[in-house]
Amino acid sequence: MAKVSIIVPAYNVEPYLVECMESITHQTLEDIEIICINDGSTDNSLSILKSYAEKDGRIKLVDKENGGYGIGMNIGLDMAAGEYIGIVEPDDFVPVNMFGNLYDAAKKNDLDFVKADFYRFERASNGDMFLTYNHLSKKAEDYNTVFNPSRTPDAIRWIMNTWSGIYRREFLNKYGIRHNETPGASFQDNGFWFQTFAFAERAMIIDKPYYMNRRDNPNSSVRDPQKIYCINVEYDHIRDVLMQHPETWERFKGYYTLKRFHNSLTTLRRIANDCKKEYVERFAKEMKRARDLGEMDENLFTPGERDNINLLINQTAVYYKIKALPMNAGSTSLNNNFKQVKTELDKIKRSKSYRLGRAIMYIPIRVKNFAKKIYRKINKMRRGYKKDE
Repeated sequence: MAKVSIIVPAYNVEPYLVECMESITHQTLEDIEIICINDGSTDNSLSILKSYAEKDGRIKLVDKENGGYGIGMNIGLDMAAGEYIGIVEPDDFVPVNMFGNLYDAAKKNDLDFVKADFYRFERASNGDMFLTYNHLSKKAEDYNTVFNPSRTPDAIRWIMNTWSGIYRREFLNKYGIRHNETPGASFQDNGFWFQTFAFAERAMIIDKPYYMNRRDNPNSSVRDPQKIYCINVEYDHIRDVLMQHPETWERFKGYYTLKRFHNSLTTLRRIANDCKKEYVERFAKEMKRARDLGEMDENLFTPGERDNINLLINQTAVYYKIKALPMNAGSTSLNNNFKQVKTELDKIKRSKSYRLGRAIMYIPIRVKNFAKKIYRKINKMRRGYKKDE
């Protein structure tokens, strides 16, 4: 049995695939198997993978019709025979000591999974690389110690990825942790990531960067403006999975809604402008459902986020015009939209709650304005003294 099975799901990544495969085949940990899933590529990706498979007996190559990221990943997970399983996206690469070091940490601490910090990178036309260090957690005390993810729902706040670590195969199989088999590359890694944190009992994160995550691939799914509701479908799937485990769902539901909110905001910024209004309406219904069903813990959100949620749910049209209104519309359209927004805001200002808030803030505002006037007069006097000198 190999120590680590590495799954590489490939679809039309010819420009990056050699760099990826070189980094995997030259790992200092030689006892690995490499499972490459060609998901119906129409470029030379399959030929590149075949050339590596002919030279390296550790490589298993699956050539299949295009069916989507989730299906390909699940084929790889079912095939894997290694003690631990890693994932390398075909437009990324890894340092040669990554899997050896992670495996040693996993074995030493008997971990269900271990993950490490990582770099995001872009390359200039001259080959120069620009790196950004990404810490999984903002807290130093979260690192290099064994913790129980299934009892630490706050870890859901950490940076989400499935590829900066390795997972014990027995753990994944015990809980049936797999990817959602929706079409295309449609954020199916979200569900896999969420399940690993919800069910694992022993894990560790390491404050050393290994994985190199590319951010300049123009064909990356995160850049596709047509994938409008993919994240919503994925989070419906996550909810269905977690609700099969009532205690786990009760523990994680607030953090689930927090993550869903953040990813929906990211989607709203990413999708085409003519889809934003319809998306905001769906977004509002989902957040209202979460609040009404007790799946939203407002204490987990910042004050600004809570204000946004209240506006989204209670004044959906205003939220769209203020937060999501296309900024590249023509000037006439912008003027019309501005008038509509002003009308809506005038209605809010006439409401009892707004007038009460203004009354409460009246004195502090007057004091602040008075202080500003005094400050300006003092500065004016100082400037006058300087001129006299």
